[in-house]
Amino acid sequence: MDTTDWPAAEFQAHRAHLRAVAYRMLGSLTEADDAVQEAWLRLTRTDAGDVRNLRAWLTTVVSRVCLDMLRTRMARREDPLDVHVPDPVVTSAADDPEQHALLADSVGLALLVVLDTLSPAERLAFVLHDIFAVPFEQIGPVLDRSPAAAKQLASRARHRLAGTTASAAADPARQRAVAAAFLAAARGEDFEGLLAVLDPDVVLRADAGAGPLGPSRLVRGAPEVIATARLFSPLARFARPVLVNGAPGFLIVRGGQPFALIGMAIRDDKITEIDILADPHRLSQLDLTGLID
Repeated sequence: MDTTDWPAAEFQAHRAHLRAVAYRMLGSLTEADDAVQEAWLRLTRTDAGDVRNLRAWLTTVVSRVCLDMLRTRMARREDPLDVHVPDPVVTSAADDPEQHALLADSVGLALLVVLDTLSPAERLAFVLHDIFAVPFEQIGPVLDRSPAAAKQLASRARHRLAGTTASAAADPARQRAVAAAFLAAARGEDFEGLLAVLDPDVVLRADAGAGPLGPSRLVRGAPEVIATARLFSPLARFARPVLVNGAPGFLIVRGGQPFALIGMAIRDDKITEIDILADPHRLSQLDLTGLID
């Protein structure tokens, strides 16, 4: 069968998987879509008779495209990255995140933030092996390294990521209760109540871009986070519960427009990380269908 006979339906059957891989690799929904599109273009230029396992072939192609994009991103970065919240996936609080292919195996914002600190090779090895169970025999050639070297890269990444995925196994009902307590305390300016739900070492990242909540900031420690919360407590009454990458969060809507998005990482009934996206441009790019009306 030549390339012209290659059915697009077969590619579409793997699109959700490819987008999930690319999203975890890049932390950007737009770039993930670009990577998937590039995989499609390369497929159309390939002799279909050379492709025996389409899913594996496409996963390898998308991984190589993402690796090139990550390396380009690092080469252009002259200064340490400013406070940056990766692109979130926002769904209704009533939704079951297991129904969303992009959120399969759970990928919280906290994990994506730490993934950004890895080298491109470490990130690829970890994402492919630990999240998608791709064998190191397949990962090594993507990196132009031996399977043993790829395994070592994944091990280093795993060590740096230790603890960032613990919230995925928590009881969703308890997570929602903690998030609700946080919102109630913020609305009531009950800062003792906030202290009760915050981990002592909580980290708050606010990515404001050029928006009205600027400048962007990184705040560590419960007292400092509470002091910051005092500035934003008047906005709490505009907050709507949503799921942010499958975990409880809040969308702040003012005048019918998204004003800020708040995601959380919750472990042992305490909020350990708060990620706020308040960049107007990036908020306007999110798919918030059915969440604002």
